[in-house]
Amino acid sequence: MQVLPKLDTGGAERVAVEIAEALTGAGHRALIACDGGVLTQAALRAGAEILPLPLDTKSPVAIRRNADRLARMIKIQNVDIIHAHSRAPAWSAFWAARRTGKKFVTTYHGSYKENLPFKRRYNEIMAAGDGVIAVSAFIGERIRARHADIGDRLTVIPGGVDPVKFDPAAVLGDRVGRLAQSWRLPLGAPTIMLPGRLTSWKGQMNMITALASMRHGEAVLVLVGSDQGRENYTKTLIAHAQSLGVADRLRLVGHVEDMPAAMMLADIVVNASTDPEAFGRTIVEAQAMARIVIAADHGGARETIRDGETGLLFPPGDDQALAAAIDKALDLSLDVRIAWGRHARAVVSEDYSVAAMQVAMLDVYAGLLNFRGHG
Repeated sequence: MQVLPKLDTGGAERVAVEIAEALTGAGHRALIACDGGVLTQAALRAGAEILPLPLDTKSPVAIRRNADRLARMIKIQNVDIIHAHSRAPAWSAFWAARRTGKKFVTTYHGSYKENLPFKRRYNEIMAAGDGVIAVSAFIGERIRARHADIGDRLTVIPGGVDPVKFDPAAVLGDRVGRLAQSWRLPLGAPTIMLPGRLTSWKGQMNMITALASMRHGEAVLVLVGSDQGRENYTKTLIAHAQSLGVADRLRLVGHVEDMPAAMMLADIVVNASTDPEAFGRTIVEAQAMARIVIAADHGGARETIRDGETGLLFPPGDDQALAAAIDKALDLSLDVRIAWGRHARAVVSEDYSVAAMQVAMLDVYAGLLNFRGHG
């Protein structure tokens, strides 16, 4: 049983769906306890059984109540392993697992700031699993630095991309044309795309500032992602673009289901996160689509981008450096950009496939069922 707040559109949620697919493909049952979400149908198509539970809460009382509910579900559904992808549900899952004697697994999907004592205690649950998964070497190093006793409970399993779904040759029909028309993309203008939910640390504000500083003044910026109710932030982005005189070159298109088609429209894909990405799923997806990616030089991006070969890195938060990097990429000849893209796709397909992630995760599960646990 996997537990997480909601099946929304983030990396953790997609990993949960991919794990469910691997489990059902191997002949096991895959349960997901959560409070619904837009990926519910994708999880059902993957063979998961959805157990509705109000896990999208940080209330201590509700977390304890959810632990009781999970314990009952574990017994009724005959669960062997409970796998948590988020901190609040992880506390409920931990108590339920200990109460029922089942294995408890966590996946560290984020850096988790520890600037306050309470936060440190709250985050500790993510290192309390019988198995602890880090989504990148960067996160693995951070876990070991914070939890010296982690030992062999820690396994680094990078996120993955489906090279069949994210394949330029597989984007057929008018999928791209429909998006281009709905986004009102001008013919011949370079398209810069920043995919990711609209929230301040994803760097949309920085990207708009960089857009205004670029030499390629005809370039259009497409922000792909939902604001998930943060309407004031969306208004702030629009106002910022207006103040810099680039509002006519900005497109906010919301959540896009067909990301392979969306990325086909991008000349450059940007990850401008001001905090380190734990992994950076959109980075590998864009590279699988043979796109040049420009990303902030920290976190998982340092592992998934070969600077100067498959993409470019820039100092985090440096808007002028970001603008210069995009201009540099757009200055490359078409042949060079195509060659970079092909190389990026080859590297990602070999090193960051969903299939490899799924096999590694099932290996962790299998090992835990033959291991009596720690402590």
